[in-house]
Amino acid sequence: MTYVITQTLNGLFSASLLFLIASGLTLVFGVMRIVNIAHGSFYMLGAYVASTVVARSQSLVLGLLSAVIVVAAVGFAVEVLFLRRFASRPLAQMMLTMGFALVFRDAAFMIWGGDPFTLPYPPLLGGSVELAGIVFPVYRLFVIVVAALVAVMLWMLNEKTLIGAKLRAAVDDPEMAAGTGINVALLSGLVFAAGAGLAAFGGVMGGPILGGYTGIDFDLLPLAFVVVIIGGMGSLKGALVGSIAVGLIDNFGKALVPELSYFTLFAPMVIVLAIKPTGLYGRA
Repeated sequence: MTYVITQTLNGLFSASLLFLIASGLTLVFGVMRIVNIAHGSFYMLGAYVASTVVARSQSLVLGLLSAVIVVAAVGFAVEVLFLRRFASRPLAQMMLTMGFALVFRDAAFMIWGGDPFTLPYPPLLGGSVELAGIVFPVYRLFVIVVAALVAVMLWMLNEKTLIGAKLRAAVDDPEMAAGTGINVALLSGLVFAAGAGLAAFGGVMGGPILGGYTGIDFDLLPLAFVVVIIGGMGSLKGALVGSIAVGLIDNFGKALVPELSYFTLFAPMVIVLAIKPTGLYGRA
């Protein structure tokens, strides 16, 4: 029983990081219908920017803020200067984001080198906690709680605020939304920036555990896409449910049958698509 609970907590930790990545990915698709191949690069850049700031300031909080702001600004520039030129051309936009993913990967290698690194643990979150014979790192519990708070904040923003109402209107009918005075172009840019910032936030949260290296973007991107495909493209609720499902399945699959880890990960996605092609909470 102790083993099952420990692996479940590890799966929830993985799910927390996946949600921080996948929520931004599904937001971008929901508003802009862009399959953003460069989304994993924003996670990677967040970890690298944070490592640079932390090395000079010795403050993980400052590194976190810097990473989110810098990467969100990069995402906003990518959308305004490049993706917007190919509006209503999803294939061209997807190929452009693939090009940016390769550019960001090579740029990270040139600027920071190819050596892997880890971010330092916050001083108050080191060590482990023991309860009923179960020992689990404090920092991993912290990441799970943070991801839950982010999920609640995103839900409240989307369902309880004027910004959320404008966002839903832009998703349902962008032409009508523009006709009512909503600046859909600016909203799209801000959503893309927010998605990039969320991915960077995930990169910093995962930095003390997973670290960072050139190539982590393409290692995590397939997992993020499995999450949004299972949950449904454009659905925050689907991103949450999909993250939990993928995190638990991936963790138990690697722990119990490592030689079949890819099968145990992608088989549920195939089953979901066979039953409901739009995903659990996606709309046609």
